[in-house]
Amino acid sequence: MGSTRLPGKPLADICGKPMIVHVAERAHAANLGRTVVATDSPEVLQAVQAHGLEAVMTRSDHESGSDRIYEALQTLDPDGLVEAVINVQGDLPTIEAELIIKALAPLHDGAVDIATLGVEITEESEKTNPNVVKIVGSPLAQENRLRALYFTRATAPWGEGPLYHHIGLYAYKRAALERFVSLGRSYLEQRESLEQLRALENGMRIDVELVSGQPLGVDTPADLDRAREMIAKAL
Repeated sequence: MGSTRLPGKPLADICGKPMIVHVAERAHAANLGRTVVATDSPEVLQAVQAHGLEAVMTRSDHESGSDRIYEALQTLDPDGLVEAVINVQGDLPTIEAELIIKALAPLHDGAVDIATLGVEITEESEKTNPNVVKIVGSPLAQENRLRALYFTRATAPWGEGPLYHHIGLYAYKRAALERFVSLGRSYLEQRESLEQLRALENGMRIDVELVSGQPLGVDTPADLDRAREMIAKAL
């Protein structure tokens, strides 16, 4: 709600529904389990519930979405029955349910702690854009799968070959989420302003599912207009 570039953006109207409702509906359509919006805003809570979806209040002092979903998990599942959690950011109103499903796939490997998504960079300007986070990873035996070695705002890795844009959607094994939020902010996390580096610096494994589509993240009024156009065409 406190976005400086788009104040109140979770409640921004898109074709008659708040943006956060579009995101929640798409997460629900993935049919992976319970879908809950975790928020610190009473207005967001009320808007989500008014559309027949579930929401839970959390503290307002969390430093990351991971901390917020962990608090929500403790409230919603105190008996520890949930095995994995997918954190879908609330500013992705055009995300396809299929992408959310794909984010869970790497967790089927018992050695993986956290799973996320990546897409090959095709625009030359994005390769040097520090706002486009790049994945440095080793290809695995599974098709379209990388083991993440690093995430950076720099242009990396060096040399011939594709570069991959990180899509900030995370699937956590419950134990991995518990460990992650217990760790202090790490050196490289603070230097790059990328929270996933905290996991790598502490020896946790992140695998990346490579996908062909990139969801639109809404950060500016222009992004919002584009999201409205995309969703209007799909109606």
